[in-house]
Amino acid sequence: MSRFYQLLLPLLESRESFALGLISGVKGSSPQKIGAKAAFLSDGRIIGTIGGGCLEAEIQDRARRALRTHTPATFELVLDHNFGWDDGLICGGSVSGLILPNAENSGALWRELAFAHHPTLWGVGSDFVPRRIRESEGPWLFQEVLQPPCQLWIAGSGHIAQAVTPLAQAVEFEVTVFDDRPNLANAEHFPAGTTFRVDYWDKLLEEKPGPLPTFGLIVTRGHQHDAQVLKSWIHQRLVFLGMIGSRRKARLIFTQFVDEAIASPEEMSRVNCPVGLEIHSETPAEIAVSIVAQLIKKRAEFMRESMSPEPESKPSLNHDAS
Repeated sequence: MSRFYQLLLPLLESRESFALGLISGVKGSSPQKIGAKAAFLSDGRIIGTIGGGCLEAEIQDRARRALRTHTPATFELVLDHNFGWDDGLICGGSVSGLILPNAENSGALWRELAFAHHPTLWGVGSDFVPRRIRESEGPWLFQEVLQPPCQLWIAGSGHIAQAVTPLAQAVEFEVTVFDDRPNLANAEHFPAGTTFRVDYWDKLLEEKPGPLPTFGLIVTRGHQHDAQVLKSWIHQRLVFLGMIGSRRKARLIFTQFVDEAIASPEEMSRVNCPVGLEIHSETPAEIAVSIVAQLIKKRAEFMRESMSPEPESKPSLNHDAS
């Protein structure tokens, strides 16, 4: 994901020196997975996280030393009772990783990763220098394929859309809100970074997803507009398509669409309605949590399938409902 690298941009603009800590290996249970990262500054600030608690405190201490000596380092820590006595750390696994001082010197790479719109392979060489990976280079102390952020299209700009958007952005979805109501679909009601498409619905529904993985969420102001959007988006190349509503609403719309040959039973089976994980949510905020949790789950499944060694066997986009 590119959000971490976007968080580095202010440091690069201000020319602040920082050490990059990252997890390159994990055995057993650990607070974070391979690829977790944090920037450590000499004044004690930490951007990102590589596990929190005593693990992060230990790596922060080593990062400060690396900043003073300008010397890169590796680490391997066993996360047992002895290591985290005061904090009761009982993960039982171990983590290994790298600490790269003066990471601001690789600003060109971090900027490239922050704005990447295609999968990008980078790594840290045996010289402790981070860079894009070319086939003839190596060996590598760490390698990562950066996946660009997924898109989330939200049809509707009411209470649910307003509650979903900041949560979705916080977990690295790029959000575009579609609506025919300019008094709601605007920066007054949505956080910075939200993209808006405001026009008549017939015009809005002409837009097609781009090359980035796109998720769709239908939460308009009523049954009629939900059905109108669904009629278009059911045929788009979407990783996931969810619609607000009851199971009764789903049965009525699904039956109508199949009877009128608007969509096949297989296409309708891919629509998640009611959208969201079942957590007995009631308020817009609670419903938003359930929806974003489902988006996270579906994104993880999609990413695993995308990295399959046999892409020809992957299922088509629009995952089955759950």
